Amino acid sequence: MSIYDIEVADARGGRRRLADYKGQVVLIVNTATKCGFAPQFKGLQKLYENYKDQGFTVLGFPSNQFAGQEPLEGEAIAQACELNHGVNFPLFAKIDVKGENAHPLFKHLTKEAPGLFGTRKIKWNFTKFLVDRNGRVVKRYAPTETPDKIEGRIRELLQTGNR
Repeated sequence: MSIYDIEVADARGGRRRLADYKGQVVLIVNTATKCGFAPQFKGLQKLYENYKDQGFTVLGFPSNQFAGQEPLEGEAIAQACELNHGVNFPLFAKIDVKGENAHPLFKHLTKEAPGLFGTRKIKWNFTKFLVDRNGRVVKRYAPTETPDKIEGRIRELLQTGNR
C-alpha cells in the first residue's frame, strides 16, 4: 500500500485520489486554525509558492482532535486559512488523525514514519510527513519543527528524486 491508494475528501466534500499527486514531493500536515502553531501556515505557504513549479505540494488536513483547536468546518476552514495566513495550497475535509477512527491516510503515515520511541500516535497539530516522488514516506517532523527547517530536505528530494 502507498499513499496513492488512498482517497480523501476535499474541503467542499468532493472525493480526491492521492494518486493525483504521483510524481510530486508532498508535505502532508495535520492543521488547526486556532492552534498556537497556526503561524506555520505562512511558512508552509512559502514552501508551496517557492517549489510548486518544481513538483512540490503541501496538503493540509484539518483535525479537531487536539483541544478543539479546529472548530470550523469545510469551506470555512479554507477561507480562514486564506484570509488569515494567505494559504492557497490544497486543504481537505476535517478528519481524525489519531485513535480508532483515524483516517487511513494517517494510519499509513504513522505506520511508515513512527514518532519518538516508535509511537504511532500523532501528538499535536502541525505534525508533518514528507513524501518523495515515489509515494514513500521519507520523514516525520514534530509540530515544533518549522517549515523553514524542512526546506533543505525538500530541495534535495526535488533535485535528486531519491530518499
